[in-house]
Amino acid sequence: MKYYTEDHVWVEIRGDEATIGISQHAIDEFGEINGLELPPEDEDVIVGDDIGLLEFANDDITIYTPLSGTIISVNDDLENSPELIDESPEDKGWLCKITNIDESELADMMNETSYRKYLRSLKR
Repeated sequence: MKYYTEDHVWVEIRGDEATIGISQHAIDEFGEINGLELPPEDEDVIVGDDIGLLEFANDDITIYTPLSGTIISVNDDLENSPELIDESPEDKGWLCKITNIDESELADMMNETSYRKYLRSLKR
């Protein structure tokens, strides 16, 4: 199951590992990725820490982690092919994976249904 933040960051939990990325909505809003910075592996993070930067033509977006934990991997494919985020932001375009997560922090996030409802409220 995926969870989302109001900042259009998603988290997918599989076992004791969380994958983090940005939503399709963010790509639709900001356009094509021109570059990015990813966090270092083996770094401990807490909710709200800066874990990356996405560079778009008109703006740069800082990505903040919605969960605390330890970064165990980053999507190295993005360094040579940042367009993977444009093409598949919620699958192949993931940013990083963390472990040692506190699943109680998911309570501050939206499930997919709530996120779709939130997106509809933005269009009003």
